Amino acid sequence: MAQAQPEQQIVVIGAGIGGLVSAALLGARGYAVTVVEKEAGPGGKVRQIGVDGRPVDAGPTVFTLRDVFEDIFTAAGSSLSDHVTLREPAVLARHAWDHTAQLDLHADPQHSEAAIGDFAGAAAARGYRAFRAEAQCIHTILDKSMMRAGKVSWPLPLMWRIGLLRFGDLAAIRPYESLWKVLGEHFADPRLRQLFGRYSTYCGSSPFATPATLMLVAHVEALGVWLIDGGMSALADALVRLGYANGVTFRFGAPVETVLVERGRAAGVILAGGERLAAAAVIVNADPAALAAGCFGADAARAAAPLPAGRRSLSALTWLAHAKTSGFPLERHNVFFSPDYPAEFRAIAGGAPPADPSVYVCAQDRDTGLAVTGRERLQIIVNAPANGDSHAYTPKEIDRCGQAMTASLQRCGLILEHPLVHELVHPQTFAQLFPATGGALYGRASHGWAASFLRQGTRTRIPGLFCAGGSTHPGAGVPMAALSGQLAAATTAQMLASMRRFHPVAMPGGMSMRSATTAATG
Repeated sequence: MAQAQPEQQIVVIGAGIGGLVSAALLGARGYAVTVVEKEAGPGGKVRQIGVDGRPVDAGPTVFTLRDVFEDIFTAAGSSLSDHVTLREPAVLARHAWDHTAQLDLHADPQHSEAAIGDFAGAAAARGYRAFRAEAQCIHTILDKSMMRAGKVSWPLPLMWRIGLLRFGDLAAIRPYESLWKVLGEHFADPRLRQLFGRYSTYCGSSPFATPATLMLVAHVEALGVWLIDGGMSALADALVRLGYANGVTFRFGAPVETVLVERGRAAGVILAGGERLAAAAVIVNADPAALAAGCFGADAARAAAPLPAGRRSLSALTWLAHAKTSGFPLERHNVFFSPDYPAEFRAIAGGAPPADPSVYVCAQDRDTGLAVTGRERLQIIVNAPANGDSHAYTPKEIDRCGQAMTASLQRCGLILEHPLVHELVHPQTFAQLFPATGGALYGRASHGWAASFLRQGTRTRIPGLFCAGGSTHPGAGVPMAALSGQLAAATTAQMLASMRRFHPVAMPGGMSMRSATTAATG
């Protein structure tokens, strides 16, 4: 294979989902792509940690918007089904408030409606029906105009996208009302407000401060939730294989020290060992806060705006365990709610883990078709403030958090084996893994009507330097990170095609590179 010309060379910093998607798509377009990743393997937040000899998913566990990944694999010349095995569970999640109150949401919304009616009465079932309709409406308005398109400003550019002067659509997405308030219009039972308010935590935010627009997450789940054989890490591995098939070069254990900026444009990177990789474009699959903080050099720091600590999304205390359980019939996804949701988020806003937290438990050996005997793999999450760069979690504090988590589970009837065989990941750990974030797992918190429009977009202030990942537009979560990767690939290819078409690039030695044919961006 002939060596790619300099104007076709692209460096992707970071092998998270957004970076992997960008790399695979650009490789499929014929560009010479090199992915450099500081960790020993791919995935970013999508990773596994060995506990008691078993691999436990330590990051995202919910797979939605399958069509996004179908499109990505097709565009890269393959098929999602050739790389991963997906199964659709009958139960989306099991929810509990104490040992007597339990509610399942189902893949079939009619079953969910019936379950809600049995749980909280006929009015609650009608409220759920209305809630689903409103969530679908919001999703329909914003899916193509915002979620699957480049960053847009408010309100006139968004109005243009959804249809000039369609004020009704602007009102329908309810940006100026809190999610918690609007949920009260649908559900009188505070437990149901808790259940559906939890969707705000999917993007690391509080239901009391996020706009009701976030109801669209409920419709995303209604479109389908799948389980991946081998866990979410199997998706990252599949994207690496897709990249290799399209000529992408991967370099793991290769941290970037500096993003080169020459003549006002991104020109490549310098690795920690001093090696220089020239490039016509650089895609940063990292939290934009790391750019702004100078983690990739002083010249690149002006590429993105800094994010104040008070604007960060949630972090977490995460116990990765291999343990016996008893007393509660676990599904794959389980949520155990605290008795005082407002107090929980007040504590986090005040900089402390909640004393009586809600707890998420992913039982990773459930719903596999095999009986669970003995120990099983568990991911246990409690929301926490993103203060890992300013607060040292002492052993005493961590023990207190563990006791609070255990007490919440026991209130609902779930008993964990003691002593718990586990690994703990907390805000300090996340802050080390993801620099300049304090351990925030979702970038900027989605608080207030303007939050989505303030999120870093694909383009940065430096030409040729682009962003991808769950901390950039369109938002947090695995499918959103994948969409950001699509946007970064399309925007990068568009820029490079434009440079070749209208501005022939003079390369070292005095040669001018001719235009190369590339696939249409999308």
